[in-house]
Amino acid sequence: MTIGTNWAGYHEYAATTLHRPTTIEQLQEVVAAAPKIRALGTRHSFNDIADSAELVTLEGFDADIRIDDDSETVSLSSGVPYGVLAAALQVEGWALRNMGSLPQISVGGAISTSTHGSGDRNGTLARAVSGLEIVTADGSLRTISPADDEFDGAVVSLGALGVVTRVTLDIEPSYLVRQDVYAGLTWPRLLEHYDAITSRAYSVSIFTNWVDDTRNTVWLKSRMDERTPPQELYGAAPLGDDVRLAEGEESNTTQQGGVPGPWNERIPHFKMGFTPSNGDELQTEYLVPRRHALDAMRAVRELGPQIAPHLHITELRTMAADSLWLSGAYDTDATAIHFTWKNEPPAVLALLPVIEAALEPFDARPHWGKLFHSVLRELYPRLDDFVALAHDFDPGGKFRNSFLDRHVFQ
Repeated sequence: MTIGTNWAGYHEYAATTLHRPTTIEQLQEVVAAAPKIRALGTRHSFNDIADSAELVTLEGFDADIRIDDDSETVSLSSGVPYGVLAAALQVEGWALRNMGSLPQISVGGAISTSTHGSGDRNGTLARAVSGLEIVTADGSLRTISPADDEFDGAVVSLGALGVVTRVTLDIEPSYLVRQDVYAGLTWPRLLEHYDAITSRAYSVSIFTNWVDDTRNTVWLKSRMDERTPPQELYGAAPLGDDVRLAEGEESNTTQQGGVPGPWNERIPHFKMGFTPSNGDELQTEYLVPRRHALDAMRAVRELGPQIAPHLHITELRTMAADSLWLSGAYDTDATAIHFTWKNEPPAVLALLPVIEAALEPFDARPHWGKLFHSVLRELYPRLDDFVALAHDFDPGGKFRNSFLDRHVFQ
């Protein structure tokens, strides 16, 4: 009997055992005894990155959220969803610098796959990490900090080093955000003013279906202690009503229309209490160096007639460079090109090598947790160092699986 599927129902896990420990000691015993095992987060990946013969979830762990006012950090169990952490921080007057579009994703899973939000000055979610605790293959507990040489390799680990049990994140004082949506931005004006648009707010998302300018919208998430949003955005006008990204009787998107609110209720696109995103979907994403962003978008737009029939929407986001070895933003500011596909696996899987061929000249790195065809290893200068680090942590390959064998351990 299998343990079911990912949240969207696309990937069925091959594992037949799902362990549910409630303490570190129980987890250590489970990991030490298993010949092959992986950690399962909140099932938001679209491929087999989290699969193995046995899986273990930390859902039964206490959240144990501890705020340190002096160091401006928070530590917590890695299985806690971002929405739960964010609400706890807000109550105490603290905030994260950024969040992804889905507050339902777990902290440990998000950082391990280099998941991100948006903002020219904001890094990936993993960039906020300032400490990790990992249960390694023999069941021992290992603590890693920025003072350790392996830190930059261990943060975005793809689960290859062990089970991340606890994470420490940098935090900052709470802030208010307003969310304004603009419609009518044409492709010529988007390309001409791309840098100005993405720098116009704290966090910016651009939505398109690649073929129809009337579907182009720009979401500006502006901090109330920074610049106010413009009356018009290079020909695009603000919308008064909330824009939905998925069908439903009630909008599952966070409040728009310029109404100020706490950071944790505006930076994510979706509300915590709803099915995230569309639900009946597939997802793909590629991160390209910022210097290639315009050429990469032009290349994908040439494929627009092939892409649009199978697409719900594409989102364009930006992020600042980091030093994390397997991050999509390693050593470069980046633009993310995200595809939310209709649930049409044969058509989508056939398109992926076509899109990747078009993006190959622009050094596109796939999101580790989404659907993609292949990885260009040369785009990760520290990949061999990561493989060596994984062998050090897990010499017997307990945490290796088919995904890692295909894309990392070649």
